[in-house]
Amino acid sequence: MNIALAQIKPLKGDIPANIEKHLKFIEIASSLKATSVFFPELSLTGYEPELAKALATHPDDGRMDTFQQISNRKEMTIGVGIPTKAENRIRISMIVFRPNQEKLTYSKQQLHEDEFPYFENGHEQVLIEIENQKIIPAICYESLQTAHAEKASKLGGEIYLASVAKSQNGIEKAFVHYPKVAQKYSMPVLMANSIGQCDNFISVGGSAVWTKEGKLAGQLDNKNEGVIVFNTETEEITKHSIQENSLYTL
Repeated sequence: MNIALAQIKPLKGDIPANIEKHLKFIEIASSLKATSVFFPELSLTGYEPELAKALATHPDDGRMDTFQQISNRKEMTIGVGIPTKAENRIRISMIVFRPNQEKLTYSKQQLHEDEFPYFENGHEQVLIEIENQKIIPAICYESLQTAHAEKASKLGGEIYLASVAKSQNGIEKAFVHYPKVAQKYSMPVLMANSIGQCDNFISVGGSAVWTKEGKLAGQLDNKNEGVIVFNTETEEITKHSIQENSLYTL
């Protein structure tokens, strides 16, 4: 199975423009024969807690129908990030579009203390099954909490997918924690990070994949948008980076 991670620089609060950006990266992932592609935390709005209430929507928002149509046509699973409305509060969510199936919504269950004024916790773990392999999504802060990965393993998770918006400090913690998770639970860990300004920090990219032995299989840099694809059988990596409006393959 080829899983793609998209490292993008979201446009602050501009959902229509970010949808268009997502479509371009889905095309890149498809050209690399990926059967799934996952985006960073709150990828359709940028990580902007103070704007989340105004930007929050429902999973059935018609603006996102295009993702389901592409998922069906290309037989690809697509995971995008957006704030969603829940009762009286807002959640940090990943909406997963599956080929000719009902979409899934996973909401971050463990929030960082800075997020409490803006968001509420999700309450249910979601498993994404692709080609008979079970992927457990985690969203940023919770992916650095050992209890989340432990639960993922107990639920039968075979691949740990972290959708994040991380600063340099956060990435340094991730590069220590994720290899240990991969090795302890014998499952690859994949991290999709954004780049550029987010709220009151800079997200520094470095999207990466660790094998089930905890070995770093490959990563993107900290400056450019791009796609990294991991083959779960061969553990081979393919990378595409976008530099100054040009595309090149590594």
